[in-house]
Amino acid sequence: MDAIPKNVLKINRLTKIYPGEVRAVNNVSFSVKKGELIAILGPSGAGKSTLLRCLNRLIAPTNGEVLVNGRDITQCRGKALQQLRSDVGMVFQQFNLIPRLTVFENVLAGRLGHTGNPFWSTASFFRIFSEKNKQASFDALKKVGIEHLAPKRADSLSGGQQQRVAIARTLAQEPAVILADEPVASLDPASSQRVLGILKVICDSKNIPVIVNLHQVDLAQQYATRIIGIQDGALVFDGKAADFTLDIAKRIYGAQFETCLCIPRANQIAAA
Repeated sequence: MDAIPKNVLKINRLTKIYPGEVRAVNNVSFSVKKGELIAILGPSGAGKSTLLRCLNRLIAPTNGEVLVNGRDITQCRGKALQQLRSDVGMVFQQFNLIPRLTVFENVLAGRLGHTGNPFWSTASFFRIFSEKNKQASFDALKKVGIEHLAPKRADSLSGGQQQRVAIARTLAQEPAVILADEPVASLDPASSQRVLGILKVICDSKNIPVIVNLHQVDLAQQYATRIIGIQDGALVFDGKAADFTLDIAKRIYGAQFETCLCIPRANQIAAA
């Protein structure tokens, strides 16, 4: 039996070219180990979102490999792709919840990859779920601290609470790695701190690597163990968060440098 690779995720020479020879991702390579929280920084239009979406095949790359526990997701099709995607959790900027469903029902959607029931969607419609899936979903809500909101409709919650539901849904999926695409871009400073704090706790306590696209340098330095800098689709920095300096940020962001500096006041760092 083959041993599980040391790297949960390995990206080799990944490239995405859009029509017009636009290189959104340009020959990017890096590896991700368990327990790492990696912040990807870069100016608007640098290719951060395209890169992240190539990692779970929401966008098909033009060239390169994306190995999830040793299996290349770029070569998978059909059921094999669906199964491998269940190992890659995704948290979006706009939450992607179903507004009319309850918080609990939204989180249960994360269990889709763990059911052998071919009529899962019908069971979901009639609110029929296994006890195992119910418990896993409730445990995920407890992990993000909003189990008391389980019966509430998703559209009745604040933005920060909805993002925590989205994280719980991803956690219920039991992924090998979590990707988060600008998860705090639409949140106030206090909610941003709470959401990133939750992702860090998940990373540390469950040893699940987290890759998060951010625009704010201070948040990356506060929560990440490692920072990757992207400019014009290319990797221009990859190192420890402690080694990331403002001079490096200036080199990555260029004319957009001032927009990446957004340090919340201490009295704004409160529970959302």
